[in-house]
Amino acid sequence: MKKQKEISPKIVIIGSGNVGTQLSKRLHARGLDVVQVFSRKAEKAKHLAKAIDSKWTNSLAKVVPTADLYILAVHDDWIGNVAGHLAKAIEKDSLVVHTSGSTPSTVIAPHFERYGVFYPLQTFNIKKKPQWSKIPICLYTSRDSDLTFVKKIAKRISQKVFELNDEQRATAHVTAVMVNNFTNYLFASANDILEKENLPFELLRPLILETAQKVQNASPKDMQTGPAARGDEATIERHLQFLEKYPDLKPVYELLTKRILNERRKK
Repeated sequence: MKKQKEISPKIVIIGSGNVGTQLSKRLHARGLDVVQVFSRKAEKAKHLAKAIDSKWTNSLAKVVPTADLYILAVHDDWIGNVAGHLAKAIEKDSLVVHTSGSTPSTVIAPHFERYGVFYPLQTFNIKKKPQWSKIPICLYTSRDSDLTFVKKIAKRISQKVFELNDEQRATAHVTAVMVNNFTNYLFASANDILEKENLPFELLRPLILETAQKVQNASPKDMQTGPAARGDEATIERHLQFLEKYPDLKPVYELLTKRILNERRKK
């Protein structure tokens, strides 16, 4: 089996989207050697490679064949296919991991015996620099020795490193969707209402921030407030009457209100 380099492992990033770009930049900033980046679009690969002083390619057949770690930061649906093409170009005992929260690690198994997951549990945007030191990195590898290796890399870029198997990571991903994607949808829905009522979204920004800050040091259940939490039926009814003119959002309000009322009754 190929020896892993303890001091400066050579890493190849496959993908130049939000995750691939931000992960490449963080690894580079922490002194890790990203020897090559791949993107189907040459311009994107070239741009990212220049930012981290690396080489680039837009052909999987030309990926560096002797790196210590290959990180697949591609769309979930493409992971298996990309791994299959990669297997034709690199050494068979290479360590290949993906960055998906919901895709099983075993999607790589038909192509490589040494496989795993390097999942940063965060939402990313190419234009916004993330606070990497606070981002949980969820790890899994098919071999214990490889877990030790990727853990060292993860600890170079974050203070929060967790070992999660596929089932645990899938659970984390479901809850991540709930607290991030679903809440952002509610932000967007609230913004739509405010715009139609000629009111600024700025009214809600301090409240959104305060709500997020509260749960950093307390149980979300303990921090629940609002008309449903206090059993204020009159206010709930007024809200429902207002939402008659927003029929797509009224059922959302009703469902969440019912859930909170049920929690209240359990106390």
